[in-house]
Amino acid sequence: MLTHTLARAAEGAANEEERAATMIAYLRSVVLAPPARYERGHAIFLDRHSAWLGDAPCGIGTMTTLAIRMRALLGEALRHDAAGIILAHSHPSGHCRPSGCDIATTRRLVEVARALDIALIDHLIFTADAVYSMRAGGLL
Repeated sequence: MLTHTLARAAEGAANEEERAATMIAYLRSVVLAPPARYERGHAIFLDRHSAWLGDAPCGIGTMTTLAIRMRALLGEALRHDAAGIILAHSHPSGHCRPSGCDIATTRRLVEVARALDIALIDHLIFTADAVYSMRAGGLL
C-alpha cells in the first residue's frame, strides 16, 4: 500500500513536500518494522525529477551495526536507472546521531555513486522517536 502511495506521489498526485513526507514515512515504517532490535537498511531510488522509481532493502545488521553492500545497492540503482538514492537505516539503540562508521560508509557511498552519475540525496537514521538527516546535519 505504501509503495502504491509512493508511485502515486511520483505521478504528481502530491506536491514535492508531500512526496518527501510520504517517502520519509515509508522509510520509517520499513526500517522500524518488527523485529526492531536489529539495524535495518532500506533505499529509495529516484529519477532526475525526484520521482520514485523503486526501493529495496539493503541489509539487516546487529543491534549496533549495519553492513551496507554497496555493490548490491548501486546495482539496484543502476537497474532502476536511478539518478538519486535516499538511504535509511534504523538505530534500535535509540541514539539518533550517526556513528563514525555511518559517516565513513556514507562518504564512501557518495564517492562510488558519484562515479556512476548517481547522487546520494540523503542518508536518514531513524529511531522510534526521531529521525536524523545527514544532509541537514552537514555530513553530505
